[in-house]
Amino acid sequence: MLSPFLAHLLSVVLLCRIARSQYSSDQCSWRGSGLTHEGHTRDVEQVYLRCAQGFLEWLYPTGAIIVNLRPNTLSPAASLLSICIKPSKESSGTHIYLDRLGKLRLLLREEDQAEGRVHCFSIQDGALFIEAVPQRDISRKITAFQYELVNHRPGADPQSLSVARGSILGVAETDDQTSVTVSLSGLYRQKTHVFVSGGGRAKRWTGFVKMPRQCGVKLGEGEFLFTGTVRFGEAWLSCAPRYKDFLRVYQDAQRQRTNPCHLDTD
Repeated sequence: MLSPFLAHLLSVVLLCRIARSQYSSDQCSWRGSGLTHEGHTRDVEQVYLRCAQGFLEWLYPTGAIIVNLRPNTLSPAASLLSICIKPSKESSGTHIYLDRLGKLRLLLREEDQAEGRVHCFSIQDGALFIEAVPQRDISRKITAFQYELVNHRPGADPQSLSVARGSILGVAETDDQTSVTVSLSGLYRQKTHVFVSGGGRAKRWTGFVKMPRQCGVKLGEGEFLFTGTVRFGEAWLSCAPRYKDFLRVYQDAQRQRTNPCHLDTD
């Protein structure tokens, strides 16, 4: 039988191990538990993540945390970065705000997170302030999302871009985005294999892309230049100009030596 002293010592060791298991972090991802906030629900913990991509998982959220997402190297170009987050469809238990100099702006309500949609904002908009929603039972609440840092500066990090030439085969609209089926006659660059080859002698690729609804994408004849980035395994493109219009502007910029990027148009 353990002595009272040894029994007390063993209980202290077990509690320390439990508390330690409720929190883990590296430079890219963070996993924590609101159980460490129990009795201190007004505490706000600072989380610092310094990678191009990663994830956050907060189990049994109580109180609040502030998540600072930054690149691992500082440069003037860092101010042009955007941050995109994609909540898990099981994410719940919190509201997510943008915190700029102590001023909060709502980004995602608890019920919005289950939609699993990608939301992007400028790195200059501040940190993420994640506040737990008061609950009687927090045992089934987990806030989780992936994040990526995106560089939209022209000519920057060309390996992160998808650049293609092709036509539009199909269009499907939702509240805030458009899903587009494309057939490509030219694939100049892609980071991951979001476009697949159709085989045969004629080199063509097909794939699905997402575009802002305000682009007004419609079925029609002609070819377009598709440019954008790969976010969370999906191609997210900006509004696409007609290829003949792009070619005219690009060739003018070549003659004036003002084009920021090189593209083989032959």
